[in-house]
Amino acid sequence: MRAAVDVLIVGAGPAGLAAGLELARSGLEVRVIDRARFPRHKPCAEYLSPGTLAELDHLGLLVAVEQAGGSPLLGTEVIGPRGGRLAGQFALAGSQPIRSTGLSLSRWQLDAAMVAAARARGVAIVEHTALEQLLHHRGAVAGAVVRQGNERHTCRARLVIGADGLHSVVARAIGGRRHRWPRRMAMVAHMEGVSGLEGMAQMHVGTREYVGLNPMGHGRANVAMVLPAARIAAGRGTPAERFAAALRRIGSVAGSLRDAVVDGPVRITGPFGVRSRRVIVDGALLAGDAAEFFDPFTGEGIGTALHGGRLAAAAAIEALHAGQPATSRRLQPYLRARRAAFAGKWTMERLIAWSLEAPALFDRCVARLERGGHAHTLVGVTGNFVPSRAILNLRVLATLVR
Repeated sequence: MRAAVDVLIVGAGPAGLAAGLELARSGLEVRVIDRARFPRHKPCAEYLSPGTLAELDHLGLLVAVEQAGGSPLLGTEVIGPRGGRLAGQFALAGSQPIRSTGLSLSRWQLDAAMVAAARARGVAIVEHTALEQLLHHRGAVAGAVVRQGNERHTCRARLVIGADGLHSVVARAIGGRRHRWPRRMAMVAHMEGVSGLEGMAQMHVGTREYVGLNPMGHGRANVAMVLPAARIAAGRGTPAERFAAALRRIGSVAGSLRDAVVDGPVRITGPFGVRSRRVIVDGALLAGDAAEFFDPFTGEGIGTALHGGRLAAAAAIEALHAGQPATSRRLQPYLRARRAAFAGKWTMERLIAWSLEAPALFDRCVARLERGGHAHTLVGVTGNFVPSRAILNLRVLATLVR
């Protein structure tokens, strides 16, 4: 392992690979490390909207990802706790996406395809390598000590990008994490014998909890049960037993899961609603879930991570121009770019998360959005190819209170 690079990226998930591809394309020497070996299993909704496919296309990864397989995704249906429903299709959202369908693809396949394609484009990816500590020089981050098996290596870098996910080691090292209300976690599994999806993802909402069904094809689905962290902590039995008990509490999902069985382990992830106290410091910045992760109701975690990784790379390229040090002052444009890109998404996510705490309100909103003809638009907004202002405007919001 070389002792120095321009940029060291911690985490070879979507955000880290997106940043690595853009940085390598610009001519900077970049190394991406990850503690996992690929392909790897990871709890995730495995939901790729047309907006996510556009991000992959920008990075030159779309063909490789589509060749990995997956199942076409037409849109999303939401079923409220008191019977309210809406169903939105990407193709009818009022804006022309890169594809009229999304894609359901396991993280095992997605990550393997992205890693292989990134390596083919010259990105150095080192697996089974963990960050031990950041190095500092004159108060600035200047690289890291990493562990590869039983060996430790020092890697100097002009900039370190923390893209190491929800439990980011880099984020904790440069300022810590702040958890926000509502505090939720998820239990995620693949199930066989799921019926009634017909190419549409479904979100079934209960009392302060919900379950997402994402069709993977041939009766197989990704099933993600999201509920307050306290309920998971208080639950008894194995993860599979707690998963089954939680699913039984949401009556509307019973028909789809009547003949379904869990195929593989039930994985637990969270808590969500976490934000890093500092996203930039001298010599380091955070991208993807390491910077911020909110409730995953919209299913757009992968797309947001890819976009965030690209924004991080753009800021890094500008900050490191002509041999300049990556000071926090020079990285300030990254914060502005994140706000411009994600402000509408953050607002939408918070409104949905808060409404989940009031089942009657949530049900009313779902029914009125459907009745007002806004379901397709909403799915386009949450799918990141229709501007958020198409929903977050007085005309549409007025329909929710009339």
